[in-house]
Amino acid sequence: MRKLFKSKKALSPVVAAIILIAVTVAVSIAVAAWMGALTFTFMKTEELKITNMSFGSGTIVLDIKNPGTSQVTVSSVKLNDATATVATGSNMTYAAGASGKITLTASWSAGSKYKVTLLSATGTPVAAYEATA
Repeated sequence: MRKLFKSKKALSPVVAAIILIAVTVAVSIAVAAWMGALTFTFMKTEELKITNMSFGSGTIVLDIKNPGTSQVTVSSVKLNDATATVATGSNMTYAAGASGKITLTASWSAGSKYKVTLLSATGTPVAAYEATA
């Protein structure tokens, strides 16, 4: 009976190491591909940044920058949680890396705080800014 077990040979350590390395590489490639797909999904960010808010005669001017990686279209602007009137000629679509201005037609009082929120075409808030007139 002992001769039966002695005649069976196990894998050599070299072959076993090669198989382990191959399995590890295959699993790491699969994980890297999965993470790469997730990264590209999250990389398309819809984001705007209001860099300044200035108050003029019956207007509020917003300086806008798109630091995201996709184009953003502003569908509406909220001023203190109420829909604001956007002056004609204001740029409402911003390509990735672009900047511009949105002019709101609004009466304001000196010393009062004003919060502006920009909503994208999808209805999600893409920027918010608060300033005192």
